[in-house]
Amino acid sequence: MTREEAEAILTRAGEGPDESFPLFEAALACAVHDDPSRDTKAAIDLANDAVERLRRRAESESPEEAVAETLAGDLRLTGDVITYDHPDNADVIAIAHRRKGLPVALGVFYLHAARAVGLELYGVDFPGHFLLRIETDEGPLALDPFSEGRVVLPSELSRRALRTGLMPDVAARLELLMAPISDRAVLIRLQNNIFARAQQAKDWPRAERSALRRALLNPKDHRPWLDVAAAREGQGALAGALQALS
Repeated sequence: MTREEAEAILTRAGEGPDESFPLFEAALACAVHDDPSRDTKAAIDLANDAVERLRRRAESESPEEAVAETLAGDLRLTGDVITYDHPDNADVIAIAHRRKGLPVALGVFYLHAARAVGLELYGVDFPGHFLLRIETDEGPLALDPFSEGRVVLPSELSRRALRTGLMPDVAARLELLMAPISDRAVLIRLQNNIFARAQQAKDWPRAERSALRRALLNPKDHRPWLDVAAAREGQGALAGALQALS
């Protein structure tokens, strides 16, 4: 896949409805767009393996157990607590080799597998830390893909929310803390992470690419173009910055 082909995939995904958003295909296209020299086979194989293993486990285990045991147990996907800010942690191709990454990037594999086998799993835009919401017979549960898919208890959710600065009355409202988001929003959050890290490192070409991907994924939002312009200005490409602003 070339960078141009990746942009075409992201453009189609961005123009389509949320209900049929191709999360894994778009995430893979984002990774290729960042570095088209790599082979996508490892990531595709990992995603397919996750689907098959989860399908078998879901026949005899509870949804939350099946998801955690498949993605974290069988496939060894976990959070990178040592080199958290490493760029590879936000890249699904790199994660397929390293088996560790950021919670939202790991969540792409969780969500892809769950979608394929009919489990109700959603991303949660929790402040400061991406989580997953899974529907069970006992009600919704929060899972943390960074901590091997373990269940996060309601009391811990409230404590985490308080630590991010939310007011106590908001931190106590689980329906707000666990509100599901679209797969499009999941992937945009991942690109936001990439942009923030690239901007901090003054890696302006990478920052520009991540901002452009956000613009393609959500063409109704003008704000990514401001980041494209800022990244181009950082590279001294003033004409390109003005073009992005226009």
